[in-house]
Amino acid sequence: MSQSRLFFALWPPSQIRQQLAAAGAALSLSAPARAVRADRFHLTICFIGELPVDSVARVRRIGRELRASAFAISLDAYEYWPKPQVVVAAARLVAPELQGLSDDLHLALAAEGFDLCVKRLRPHVTLAQRVAADPQLPTFTAFAWIARDFCLVQSPLGADQGGYTVVDTCPLLDKADDA
Repeated sequence: MSQSRLFFALWPPSQIRQQLAAAGAALSLSAPARAVRADRFHLTICFIGELPVDSVARVRRIGRELRASAFAISLDAYEYWPKPQVVVAAARLVAPELQGLSDDLHLALAAEGFDLCVKRLRPHVTLAQRVAADPQLPTFTAFAWIARDFCLVQSPLGADQGGYTVVDTCPLLDKADDA
């Protein structure tokens, strides 16, 4: 049976992608480090993992049925994570709405019988991979974006197999729509 690797993520709009690309370009990295392409920038909110392809419709429905409000997320620091060897643009504070959205997705998926490995939410966008040594990081210029939707994303199985595919985009509600 064919498998698909899925996750829910915030998919930054083009203006935010440009700011992330500029933040990545400000890094002074040496080989084998490499910058992440702008079309791969995302902020994972719920990693699901490998599932049979016939499960995609169920996961898609879960995202579509979820009701949550739009919110601001602020990326405000570079961080180097040695174990995965990455440099990220991180949000040091987790917006309560972002945490709630992540929690709600995990709960809804668990209620549908999906077995997930739940980890603490560490909001970030990966800017560079294969960073073998702790780099000198410049000062990060903080910026924020308003998350107005979230996406179900399929990633290729196997390392460096190409880009991500947005399977579905699920709208978040304006605060006025919550009532």
